[in-house]
Amino acid sequence: MTSPRTALSAENLAIVEAVARLGSMAAAARELGMVPSALTYRIRQIEDALDVLLFDRSARNARLTPAGEELLRAGRYLLEEFDAVAERVKRIATGWPTQFTIAADALIARATLFELCEDFYASGAPTRLRLRAETLSGTLEALENGQADLALGVSPRVARSGIRSAPIGQVTLVFAVAPHHPLANLEHPLCEEELRQHRAVAVADTSRRGAGTTHNILPGQDVFTVPSMQHKLEAQLRGLGAGFLPEPLAQPYIDTGRLVVKSLERSEQHVECAYAWRRPAHPGQEGKALSWWLARLEQPHTRTALLERHHPGQLP
Repeated sequence: MTSPRTALSAENLAIVEAVARLGSMAAAARELGMVPSALTYRIRQIEDALDVLLFDRSARNARLTPAGEELLRAGRYLLEEFDAVAERVKRIATGWPTQFTIAADALIARATLFELCEDFYASGAPTRLRLRAETLSGTLEALENGQADLALGVSPRVARSGIRSAPIGQVTLVFAVAPHHPLANLEHPLCEEELRQHRAVAVADTSRRGAGTTHNILPGQDVFTVPSMQHKLEAQLRGLGAGFLPEPLAQPYIDTGRLVVKSLERSEQHVECAYAWRRPAHPGQEGKALSWWLARLEQPHTRTALLERHHPGQLP
C-alpha cells in the first residue's frame, strides 16, 4: 500500500492539479500522456494512502472535495518549494552556503548593517542571512562556537587559533543624560563619586560563558541592564539612568536637546572595533557569501558607516 509520504510526491501532486484544473480525468490523462485508467488508478492510490476522497465523483466534472482543495493548496506550495530547493542546491554547488550568520555587536550601526543585507540580497545570492545581536565578549564567542560566520565589532586584539580579523575603526563614546536627569545641570566635570550616586544603564554581555564583562560600572553603583544599544538609548532618553553612548548614535538627540553631554574627570572614551571570521582550512576557500562580505568590509566607507551611520539618511 502506498504510504502518505509517497502519495505526496511531486508527480502525484501534478496529477491532482491537472485533474482539478481541467475538470476531467480523461483530459488530464491526455495532457500528461497517460492512459485514463492508469491516471484513475493513481488517484485512487493517493486517496487510499491519505484515507480521504479528493474528488466528488457524483458530479459530471471532476470536482475537488474540501480535502482535495486543501491538498491542492498545500501541494502548489510544495511544488514551488521543490523547484526552489532544486535551484538552491544547484547554486550551493557553486560555492554559496545555505545560511550565513553575522554576529553584530551593540556598537555596530543597525541602519548600515541592514543596508548591507539589502545589497547582499539584491546581488542575487541564494544564501539565507541570519543576524545575531551580541554584546562585548558574546560577539567573538558566537564566532568561536560556530554560531556565526562573521563577527562585527569585536576587540581588535583577537588572538585565537583559526580566527582572522581586520580593523573597522574607532568610535567615540559620550557620557549623556536626559535634560531632566539630576546630573544634567551640574556644570563641572563629574567625578566618580558623583557618578556612583546615580543609576548606570548598561547593555548586557551576551557571553554564555561565566558572567561576561562590564565596562564603566563603578563598585556599588546601581545598574539598569538592557539587551541592546537601542534599549540603552531609550532608557537614557527617559532619564532612567546615565551612561556612555556611541557619539554618532546619540548626536541627533544631542542636537535636539533630548540628551545632554557631560564631561568627566576621567579621560575621553574611545573604542577600537574589528571584524573577525574563521580561517578556512585552505587559502581561497572562504566561500562566496563570506567573500562577498569581506569584499564590502575592505571598503573604507563601509567600515566608517558601520560605526557612524546609525540613522537612515545620516551621513558618516
